[in-house]
Amino acid sequence: MPAHAEVVSSMKPLADLNRKKVYEIIEGIKTICEKPSSFDVILKALFDKYSLAMNFNQYVIVGSTVRSYLSYMLNNQMINAEFHDNILLWVVR
Repeated sequence: MPAHAEVVSSMKPLADLNRKKVYEIIEGIKTICEKPSSFDVILKALFDKYSLAMNFNQYVIVGSTVRSYLSYMLNNQMINAEFHDNILLWVVR
């Protein structure tokens, strides 16, 4: 079966590591959104933080993931979304 890692007897350490990274990214987005920020500003800041190189594929794939984070954070009242000069801005509550 294809996978990105070796077979293990317990998924708990990997799940814990994954959960920790998710919370780290949420905190990073909150920090970025202390100042109202557009999606592209947020995406750029995250790419810079993790030393990633932007290309069309990364923009689509990582961008989709970041949009999911923003949606989750909005639904859980961690951030607000508001329009300013016809631009959607995200800001910490």
